[in-house]
Parts: sequence; structure tokens; C-alpha cells
Amino acid sequence: MKLRILLISVIITFVGILAYSFVSTELYYESTLARTRETLAVYMNVYDEEYSALGEAEAEAFSQKLGGARVTFISADGTVLADSEDVEVNENHLDRAEVSQAAEEGGGYAVRRSATVGVDYVYYCRAMTGYGGVYFVRIAVPTSSEWALYADFLPTVAVYLVIDLLACVLFTYVATYFILQPVESLTRQAALSKRINTKYKELQPIAGVLNERNEDIERKMNEIKEEKELVEKAQNSKNEFISNITHEMNTPLTSIRGYAELLASGMMTKEQQDAAYKTILKQSERLTNLIACIINYNEIDNSDVPSCEVDLSKLAKEMLAVVKPEADKRKVTLIDNVTDNVIVQSTHERMSEMVGNLIRNAIRYNKEGGSVKVTLDIDHFEVADTGIGISEENLKKVFSRFFTVDKSHSGKNGGFGLGLAMVKKICQREGWTISVKSREGKGSTFTVKF
Repeated sequence: MKLRILLISVIITFVGILAYSFVSTELYYESTLARTRETLAVYMNVYDEEYSALGEAEAEAFSQKLGGARVTFISADGTVLADSEDVEVNENHLDRAEVSQAAEEGGGYAVRRSATVGVDYVYYCRAMTGYGGVYFVRIAVPTSSEWALYADFLPTVAVYLVIDLLACVLFTYVATYFILQPVESLTRQAALSKRINTKYKELQPIAGVLNERNEDIERKMNEIKEEKELVEKAQNSKNEFISNITHEMNTPLTSIRGYAELLASGMMTKEQQDAAYKTILKQSERLTNLIACIINYNEIDNSDVPSCEVDLSKLAKEMLAVVKPEADKRKVTLIDNVTDNVIVQSTHERMSEMVGNLIRNAIRYNKEGGSVKVTLDIDHFEVADTGIGISEENLKKVFSRFFTVDKSHSGKNGGFGLGLAMVKKICQREGWTISVKSREGKGSTFTVKF
């Protein structure tokens, strides 16, 4: 980066200096020619037309009077009559630019190299009248060509180029420090932190892109982490499910087999046989109910029944009427706080499972003489009880499959621990959230936010 900036700076400034030197030389050259022409015109004004002749002596005398300028006398037909340089000139000068212009306009200028003496001159020629006719007086002073003038300037140009090179090196060092230092700072931030900030307006778009990239990477990493956790949990959940369902099924099966073996032995009295039959029937029903619960739980995900409008207010009131005998039996008061005409998008079966499980649990795990308050309005459904409550350590497990507050698997409260897991799965399917607040011995409140 620094070398590139240095090269660009050197190239631009070198080209600028060379172009400036060319233009300056051109302007200086043109300015010098203009001043020389003015000087030659002044010289010509001091010409004394009363010379006795147009010979070498007169040409030399006029030259000395002008400080050494070259003087040439030319006849009307272009023949050189005399020259102060004391050279023999045989060429006809009528075709010379300054002589030709003087013949037409009375005066003329030209700049060229003299073939006679090998020197660059600025010529000024004027037509004069005398000595029996028209003749020309030409004055010339030496000058440098444009390229010769530029060659004289080259050492100075070279010095400026060296100075420019040093200046470019210094400028590059300073400029790159002030330009690249914020970029390097931005790079360090990007390597060390997730959020990048910069006070430089020009770098803020870059910082924004890097921040978005970091956020995207972090989001993807979190997704990968969550996916792995969902896999490390699905596996655990699978193992736990198999363990729990095996235990839940083993308990009634053990009772059924044990009593069946006793009945088969013929060693039981009539009363014992009647008790065994009742136990077998009861455990068979429990096993049947367990299988039905598992089927219902799985059907929530597999159900292809489309959602429709469900009058949740009507369904909740009907459920309160259905469970009232059970509540009365347990001496639990039901409080109806249901708003009419609350409509949700779901299915009647799923809403029956959700409402029924929450209300029945509130009755089953309540205290004698307790209460269950059912609240429904446009944005949430809530069931609050005054029952045994849930300990803080169990609050996170309460929606897990086969979790019950009653640690024994005797079915004391008639549940298998799938009810709340089913409620949570229904809420997730519908895009709702369910939460619980509880204090052990004080009761629980389950809230579904639509």
C-alpha cells in the first residue's frame, strides 16, 4: 500500500513538473522573442539613412552603434551588399521570410538558424528608400532555440525532481500513517471485538459491513450450537422417554401378571379373587389410558387437520361444566372469569386438550376447600389454583414428558406426566407461549399468551 501510494505520488508530481517545465520554457521563449522583436524595432529606429554608401564599413559602424548586433544590407533584388560579420554571402536573400515580408509590408520578423554562420538569430528587416532605389536593412541578434533553452533548464529541473522525490517519500510516510492508522485500528477491533466503532465517516460503511458480518457469523454459530444442543437434548429425551414409558407400562403390567399368576395357582379365596379381578381391570384401564395419552401426544405433530376458528370462550365454559362434579367431589371452588366471544385459530380437539389438561391438573393437585380461577380474554388464557404448588427446582421440568409432582407412579392423582407436555406442544404448534408461576404450598398459575 505504501509503495503504491509512493509510486502514484512520484508519477503524478514528476509528470506535473515536466509538463510545467515544458510550458514554462515555451512561455519564456515566446516572451523573450517578443522582447527581442521590440528591441530590434528600437534598434532600427536609430538607423541613419545618410550613410555615404552601403558597404562593409557602414555595416560594421552601425553594428558597433547597436552594441554588436549583426547588420546586413540587401538590395531590392535580394543580393547581399554588405554584412557586419565579414562573411561572404552569395545566396539570394529575397526568399528569406523576413526580407519577403519587408518587401510586402515594409517590415518583417523571422527566427531561424543562419546557414552562413551556424547561429540561431532573431531577424528584423525593414525596407528603406535611398541610394537610387529601395533596399533592405536587416538587424539580427543571437538567440537560443526552444530545445536549447530547455536543455539549459534541465539541471534545474533535475534538482526539482530530486527534491520532489524526497518530498513524496516524506508525504507518503505521513499520509499513509494518518490514512492507514485508522484502518489498522479498525482491523484490530475486528479481530478482538464483535462490535466495531469508528469516528471516521469514510470508514463507517466498512465498520457497518464488518458488524453485519460478525452478527451474521455469531447468529449462524448460535444456530449451529442450538442445533447441536437440540440433537445432545433429542437423544437424551429419546432415552428418557423410553425409560419413562417402560417404567410407566411396567408398573400395571407387573400388577396384572402377578395377580394373573395368583389366580392361575388357584390358591386364592373368593374375596381375594374378586380383589385381584378389580386390580387387573384397574391396571388394564391405566395401561389403556397410558397408550391413549401417548397416541394423542404424537398425533399433535402428525395431525393434518387444518386450523379453523374455535370459540374458546364457549369451549372453556363447557369444560368448566364437565369438570364441576370432580371439583365438587374434591371440595374445590371453580371461578369463571371467561370473556365471551374469544375466537382463536386452531382445532377443537387441540383446544379441548389444552383447556382440559390445565383445568383438571388445577383440580387434581389442589387442596381440599381450595379454588381454581379460569381467566380468558382476547390475548391470553390463564388457570390459577391454590393447590400444592411446584418447587423451584421442578419449575423447569414441569413441561417435560412423564414428569409429575407426585413422585410415586401409583397414579394417585390419575396422571402420567404427559398432560403439560401435550399443552406445551400444542402452544408451540400454534405459535403461542406458555409459562408458569408457582410457590410450593401456595398454588400455581399457568398462562398461555396468544
